[in-house]
Amino acid sequence: MAKYKIAWLPGDGIGVDVMAAARTVLDAVGFDAEYFPGDIGWEFWKSEGDPLPPRTTDLLRQTDAALFGAITSLPKEEAENELDPSLRGKGLVYRSPIVRLRQEFRLRTNRRPCYAFPGNPLNVADGIDLVVFRENTEGMYAGVEFHPVPGEVRGVLEAHSPAMKKFDATSSDDMAITCRIITRQGARDIVRDAFKYAKGHGYGSVTIVEKPNVLRETSGLMVRVAREVARDFPSIELWETNIDAMAMWLIKNPQNYGVLVCSNLFGDVVSDLCAQLVGGLGFAASGNLGDDYAVFEPTHGSAPKYVGQNKVNPIAMILSAQLMLDWLGEGELAARVKRAVADVIAEGAVRTYDMGGSSSTTDVAEAVTRKVVSSGGATRRG
Repeated sequence: MAKYKIAWLPGDGIGVDVMAAARTVLDAVGFDAEYFPGDIGWEFWKSEGDPLPPRTTDLLRQTDAALFGAITSLPKEEAENELDPSLRGKGLVYRSPIVRLRQEFRLRTNRRPCYAFPGNPLNVADGIDLVVFRENTEGMYAGVEFHPVPGEVRGVLEAHSPAMKKFDATSSDDMAITCRIITRQGARDIVRDAFKYAKGHGYGSVTIVEKPNVLRETSGLMVRVAREVARDFPSIELWETNIDAMAMWLIKNPQNYGVLVCSNLFGDVVSDLCAQLVGGLGFAASGNLGDDYAVFEPTHGSAPKYVGQNKVNPIAMILSAQLMLDWLGEGELAARVKRAVADVIAEGAVRTYDMGGSSSTTDVAEAVTRKVVSSGGATRRG
């Protein structure tokens, strides 16, 4: 019997290609696992009206962790038009399955490391080593939205917020509202996770990235909680910056920063910026982490124009698998995978199109596999 049970969720588009590459590397490093395929993604939305069927969430509850490839998402009206004709007009609303997974399994912390591997021609600068901690279940992505705005909701807002008066002449059908929800517990958890990581991995600072001068209540709460948590970590400096200023400083002096912590939307934006500093989304891995479960995924999309071409860069997916190994306590295996990726990048003989080369997805996976095998001897397949 295998040591681990892993939910295998390729999803849409190039998710299938990059997951196959990751599996090659996991087998080569000797990861002792059994993989359980799960249904998730656009095809299940179109045919069943649910991109995350209950059978898939049931599957995840029987496994130790999940690897996830990529997802296709479209706006509300376009998503409805893609439904099977028998499902249209039934009030079905598309919602990102990965967002639902984060909330249903309380995967509160999204950790996104962005490291400039030496020899990567796409690095903006050498020496960049950033880790973004993004709160994963609250903020602008909490899913509390209204259109048209119910009269009761509008009435309560008008009674309690003078700022609503400027919208008196706007009909509820011509208004949409998305709520940005920050709880003290949610803020405390993500900030504490960031400080614990910084302390455990030798970073000297944690930067809270918010906008409290404008978003006084929600960002204000995030910053106040960050200051409280920082008192428990006297060896780590707390830096505070606004989201717009952070975007500027990351372009100008990215080497000055280490661990960044943000609410959901700001973390989404900042982590993509950080990814581009170290080569783009083809190098951007992430872990959605809860207390008892985790889902690991690259941060790129499904890139449907590249489906089946065996062309895309699988490094983000391979590094996501490496994060999974580390989270499961397989630190030695994780280190071997990361070293293998670093060696392949440094040598530069195998590069996909985004790196200026002509190597295939499979070529990269095989090159990393050779390095993994040479670093650890015989392999064991799960």
